[in-house]
Amino acid sequence: MDITEFNEIRPYYDEELPQILEELIADQAFQKAACSAIPNVPFELLAQKIRACKTKLDFQKTFCYGILWKIAQEHTDGLTLDHTALPNKEKAYTYMSNHRDIILDSGFLSILLVDEGMDTVEIAIGDNLLIYPWIKKLVRVNKSFIVQRALTMRQMLESSARMSRYMHYTIAEKNQSIWIAQREGRAKDSNDRTQDSVLKMLAMGGDGDLVERLMEMNIAPLAISYEYDPCDFLKAQEFQLKRDVEGYKKTTQDDLINMETGLFGYKGRVHFQMAPCINDKLEQLDRSLPKPDLFARISTCIDQRIHSNYRMYPGNYIAYDWLKGKAEFEQNYTLEEKQRFIDYVEQQLGKIKIPNKDVDFLRGKLLLMYANPLINYLAARQ
Repeated sequence: MDITEFNEIRPYYDEELPQILEELIADQAFQKAACSAIPNVPFELLAQKIRACKTKLDFQKTFCYGILWKIAQEHTDGLTLDHTALPNKEKAYTYMSNHRDIILDSGFLSILLVDEGMDTVEIAIGDNLLIYPWIKKLVRVNKSFIVQRALTMRQMLESSARMSRYMHYTIAEKNQSIWIAQREGRAKDSNDRTQDSVLKMLAMGGDGDLVERLMEMNIAPLAISYEYDPCDFLKAQEFQLKRDVEGYKKTTQDDLINMETGLFGYKGRVHFQMAPCINDKLEQLDRSLPKPDLFARISTCIDQRIHSNYRMYPGNYIAYDWLKGKAEFEQNYTLEEKQRFIDYVEQQLGKIKIPNKDVDFLRGKLLLMYANPLINYLAARQ
């Protein structure tokens, strides 16, 4: 395999780091961002520590690990991981998860894995988020590989095939685990469903038939549960704008606001629950089925393992009862927890500043974001 074809999308090699880190240190925008992330520490001291990093993992442990745990300590009520469904910690997996936060889903996963004595993950990140040149350098130092967007159909097929070959190479040859979302972008209503297109991309690389190619990837579903989504009001706002404004699309500034809000907003409790690798189910598939049917069954399997491993919080039950006008789950929350959640929803609605604000519509969308995980959890557990 000619691995030079991956040069534009792969993380940097460790031997490339000295030059890239010097370029980052010299970038004034990076300096500003670094000083904002780590206040009260002179940038020269940060630069000295960054220059001492010899590998990407060194950089992550020196620069990213502390920042992410500081965010967890200041903006969550606890960050936890249960990895017991995958007892072999030496094996490389493709962790495929639901997607709540642009940065923190993969960031939190990596620091939790480090605390388990494991390696961090390589991360699939869309190039639409690489707003400034220093961000592209930073994410590639941070073990990210680039998913190219906004391409023609032919270019998209070529790009998807190249990325699939890279991911197969990463799992099989580098023995390096990967994090990838189950769909392009976040599910704004938290109705998490695996897109067949993601599986089709994964099946473009590797050897053998469709099932064998996916088995090579060691897909391990991962359920991520945030008690509160700090971007919920932004997602609800986007629903109304898409309803009312023909051709509405988010801007680069919108993406920046979403990233900042997700990083520094209150998240309550956050839990990462690993599910078993799906290779056992893949082995049982009837390979004579048409490909669309195979992909549909595999997506359903991943969804079932993600949905059944959500962690439910009082707000999920309260939102369901509020939305349905029932008291079906009142045994799962106290009156105090109910009032706290009601106050939270009204507080989030108050942050939305748009023309012709439709409060009932927005409240319904907010409640649906918290009810959908419970609806899917109950269906998966039946």
